[in-house]
Formats: sequence, C-alpha cells, structure tokens
Amino acid sequence: MNFTAGMENFSLTTTNDSDKLCYPADYPEERKPFFFLYLIIIIIGIPSNSFSLYVSWQHIRQRNELGVYLFNLALSDLLFTIGLSLWVDLHWRGVWLRGEAVCVLSVILLFTNFYTSNGLLCCIALDRYLAVVHPLKYPVLRRLNTAVVISVAIWVLVISFNAATITWIDSHDLEGRRAVCFDVYPLRDRLVQVNVTRFVLGFLFPVLLVSFCCWGICVAVRSNRATEEQERRQVSRLLGVVLLTLGLCYGPIHIIMLLRDLLEHCRSPSWLFLPYKISMAMSALNSLADPFLYCFITRLGKANITQVVHFFQGRREGNGQEVV
Repeated sequence: MNFTAGMENFSLTTTNDSDKLCYPADYPEERKPFFFLYLIIIIIGIPSNSFSLYVSWQHIRQRNELGVYLFNLALSDLLFTIGLSLWVDLHWRGVWLRGEAVCVLSVILLFTNFYTSNGLLCCIALDRYLAVVHPLKYPVLRRLNTAVVISVAIWVLVISFNAATITWIDSHDLEGRRAVCFDVYPLRDRLVQVNVTRFVLGFLFPVLLVSFCCWGICVAVRSNRATEEQERRQVSRLLGVVLLTLGLCYGPIHIIMLLRDLLEHCRSPSWLFLPYKISMAMSALNSLADPFLYCFITRLGKANITQVVHFFQGRREGNGQEVV
C-alpha cells in the first residue's frame, strides 16, 4: 500500500512539474492588469452596446438592411460583455468557482462572439461593396428580409459549430486543487484540428473577403468623380474600422492559436503564456470597437449621439439622415 501510494504521488508530482514547465502558474501580479482591463470593458461596453442596439434599430425602422447586421453585432457584443463578468471573477480569484457547466457556456459565448462578429462584419463590408460598386445589381442581397435570414443563419451556424466542438473535457480542468476554465493545457489532438478550422474559416476568410471589398470600393470611389469627398471619407472610415477590428482584435488570438497547435507539445513553450493572455484581452476589445463602427462613423449614429446629448441638456434633436 505504501509503495502504491508513493508511486501515485510521484506520478502526480511529475505531471504537475511538466505542466508548470510548459506553462507557468497564474501569478497574481499578472492577473491584475487583465482584471482591470476586463472591468473597464464591462463598464464601457454595456452602455455603449445598449445604445448601439437603439441606433441600429433606427436603421431597421428606416428599412435599411445594414441595420439588421448592426443590430445583431451589437447584440452579440452586449451578450459577450455581460458574460465577461465571469472572466473578471476568474482573474480576481485566480480560480474558477462556477462549475463545469457555466465554464462550457462561457467558452461557447466567447467563441460565439468571435465568429458572429466576424461573419457580420463581412456582411457589412459586402453590403457596402454592393451598394458602391454594383448599386443596380443583386438587389435581392440588399433587402431587409435577406439580411434577417443571413443574420439568423450566421447565429445558427456559429452556435452549432461551437456546441459540437466545445466540451467540458476541453474547457474545464483541475490543476491539483485549483480549477481552471478555458486555459486547459496541453491541447488535445482534436482541438488542434478545430483551431485550424477556426483560423481558416473564422479569421483568414473574413480578412480576405473584407480586404477585397475595401479594395473594390476604393477603386470604384476614386474612378467615380460624382462621389462627394465627404461620402468617400465616410465609406473609407467605415471599412477601415471593419478591417482594423478584424486584424487587431482577432488577428493576435488566432495566430497564438496556431502557435499553440505547433508548439504546445514542445518541452518549454512558456513564452507563449503572456502573449496568449494579451491576445485574449485584445479580442475582448472588439466589444468596444464595434459601437464606434456605427455610432461615430455613420450619419445616423452621429445624429443619435447628438440627440442624446441634447436630451440630457433638455432639448430634443430631430432624426438623423440615412446611414452611409
């Protein structure tokens, strides 16, 4: 009995040492910056995305198909920002206390926000591309009902994929007596294939599609002398923010995912730990970038902001003009 117990302790110690060699322990001083960053995102993100829901609803009331994509984008960001409170609690305590089921739901919510946002940003870019480059072609793609169907399809596909690929075995684990959520090491072989799929379909394809739309719109706008300079700037800003959101918010986390696939089973890839945490924080900033997309760039968004400011000043502002 003593010999068996000794062997079990030796095996447990060896496994823990190996895990620590690959990925260092979660130090309190490393958690603090992420705790405050996520807290700031929640404080700013909930009211800004709630206001964005109102702005995008004004688009829909004007029978503008772009409003449907903006509404779903704001809804995705709002749900993610509310769920971010779970990650704030994790970074404050350094241990997951919400159980396996909540962990899986929070991870599904995280990746759902990733890829619904990417899909909807693609729809926004493609909608603007068709409006500028092919204004008289494909009218069915720019109808309100079509936008509703496409948005619902994006939600269904993303949630179905996440539900099929995210399990409690891959999301929740125990490090000795310390429960962790999402940061489970090392990756299982099945997740390596899932991460490659996420990179290609969830990041690389949207970036290429949005880049193509930006290029096509820039060429069309420059060659059309009838286009006003103000309209050119508004279209450029809109697509510029879309591309920057994809690249800066989702680029780092997907690159780190690929590096984990390649280096996770190496002896000591501990240098990936901090970049991985930083890339996760950058992806959360997406929930603040999207409200900027339609509140501060589109005409209707600017008009609504002015209306709110005047409301608090005791005056009312008329409805804004139609979005770009």
